[in-house]
Amino acid sequence: MAQLPSPTGLIVSVQAPEGSPLRDPEVIAAMAEASLRCGASGVRLESPEHIGAVRRRCPGALIVGLWKRTYTDSPVYITPGWEEIRAVWAAGADVVALDATERRRPGGAELAGLIGRARAELGAPLMADVDSVANGLRAAELGCSWVGTTLFGYTEATAGSRPPAWDLLGPLREQLPAGTALICEGGIASPEQAARALDLGADAVVVGTAITGVDLQVAAYVKALG
Repeated sequence: MAQLPSPTGLIVSVQAPEGSPLRDPEVIAAMAEASLRCGASGVRLESPEHIGAVRRRCPGALIVGLWKRTYTDSPVYITPGWEEIRAVWAAGADVVALDATERRRPGGAELAGLIGRARAELGAPLMADVDSVANGLRAAELGCSWVGTTLFGYTEATAGSRPPAWDLLGPLREQLPAGTALICEGGIASPEQAARALDLGADAVVVGTAITGVDLQVAAYVKALG
């Protein structure tokens, strides 16, 4: 298993939606470098192409990598299968983030099998993106080094809830095995909320839209101004 630094403070999610002019590997890499220069402890990146661009520009960066891909037979889209896990790791990620909810995966793949294979064949540390305390604890039991609240409010089971996942942090902190990192991700919109997440037990906070989401932020302002 590769040596993984303990996550601390702020991890910036540097992503851009399909069709955005910001969705260019060099633009992503520049935003990642700016985030790291200003004190972020790491970055969270989507797609092997973007991971590779940031690794080349910022060789020493702590990179959490994922690959969003959609399949017709499954609602899981964050690094859903072995092909995606292997590609994210090969691109230069330090930790591979994947959906670790209980939902059906593409092709009926089993989460336990994917985690075991990633650890045995790649030695890759994994971040479990979960939506509940139960799924977080199961992911840690299966071998994930980090557990993040990323999917709270974004799965069928939590569709009526709105992130941040404040109520998940305390129970997860109390029940996760020693040495498992707890990451608060999803819905953090201010420095005050980020600080609250740490106060509630998170080791680190992932912030995306509020920092790097130019497209969504501008659209929200335009809508509010009529």
